[in-house]
Amino acid sequence: MNAPQTSESETDRSLRPGHTSLVSTFLVPPGTPLEWAADAIRALGVVLFVVGLIGWGPLAGAVLALTLLGLVAPRFLGVRASLDLSSQVVLLLAAWCSVLDLYRSLPWIDIPVHFALNGLLALLAVVAADRAGLHLPPRRVVLVVATLTVGLALAAVWEIGEWAGNRLDDSVLVGYDDSILDMAVGGLGAAAAGLVVPAALRADRWRA
Repeated sequence: MNAPQTSESETDRSLRPGHTSLVSTFLVPPGTPLEWAADAIRALGVVLFVVGLIGWGPLAGAVLALTLLGLVAPRFLGVRASLDLSSQVVLLLAAWCSVLDLYRSLPWIDIPVHFALNGLLALLAVVAADRAGLHLPPRRVVLVVATLTVGLALAAVWEIGEWAGNRLDDSVLVGYDDSILDMAVGGLGAAAAGLVVPAALRADRWRA
């Protein structure tokens, strides 16, 4: 007796439902001025990557390549256009502050960048978990603690990245006090972002 056959399309759907949703969401055309603006910033990010790689070398290119991942992530997650746009602007600002060595010439800018960027990245990570089916209880304290936890982990990874960058280029600022302050500020940013998780989870363009 032949075993029951499962069609390839059914198998693909069962194995990769998240993949299908991500692609379907990414392909949704922009429909509002904010969504068009967010897509324009994404295109600008590609141009700036090429400019940075040619004008500032491979280390700048690596930083900007990582930034490109952050620019497309909100599109795949189908977040609200306001979150999409704001996260991209902060990501590009943070990346180019690094490329242009502004953290050294304007040291005060490090604090607001860590606060805003770490908060936004933690928020996007929580949204990604929700899209993947890891739904958090809709209690504000749970959402804040979860986002804070993710944010502290991301802050630690950020500092490891800065340490690794310093091994390649000593213009990358590192130091014990700087790392602790950056992680603390990043944690505050993540905790603040946790307050707006319910709004961020609204599936404006998400295609499940």
